[in-house]
Amino acid sequence: MIMKILWVFTIILTFVIMEFVAWFSHKYIMHGFLWSLHRDHHIKDHSSWFERNDFFFIFYAIVSFGFALLWGQYGIWVGLPIAIGIFLYGLTYFLVHDIFIHQRFKVFRNTNNKYAKGIRRAHKIHHKNINKDKSECFGMLWVPLKYLK
Repeated sequence: MIMKILWVFTIILTFVIMEFVAWFSHKYIMHGFLWSLHRDHHIKDHSSWFERNDFFFIFYAIVSFGFALLWGQYGIWVGLPIAIGIFLYGLTYFLVHDIFIHQRFKVFRNTNNKYAKGIRRAHKIHHKNINKDKSECFGMLWVPLKYLK
C-alpha cells in the first residue's frame, strides 16, 4: 500500500516539477542559447507544420525514456513513476499548447472557461514579442492572475 502511495506521489510531484522545468527551459534555454531551435515557433510565416521547436519534445521524451530504463534495467523503483510524470506533463503540454493554444488540430476552439482563456491570453502576450529577449509568460499551466481577469 505504501509503495502505491509513493508511486502516485512521485508521479504528481514530477508533473508539478515539470511545470517549473518547462518554465526554466523556455526562459533560459529556448530564449537563450537554443533560440535557433525555438525561433521558428515565434515566426508566423514558416511554411512547415513541423517546427525546429518540436525537437524539445524529442529531448523530453528521451529523458522520460531514460527514467523508465532506470526502472526496467536496474530495478530502481522511482524511475518509472518519474517517467510517467514526465510523460503525462508532455501529453498535457501537447494537448494544451499545440492543440488548444496553437490549434495545430482544429478542436477546442470555442471555450468559455476563465482559466482556459487566461492560458491563451498569457501565451498571446508571450508571442507578441517575436524576438529572443523581453518576452514574458514562459510557463504553460501556471498563469499570472492578471490574465485570468
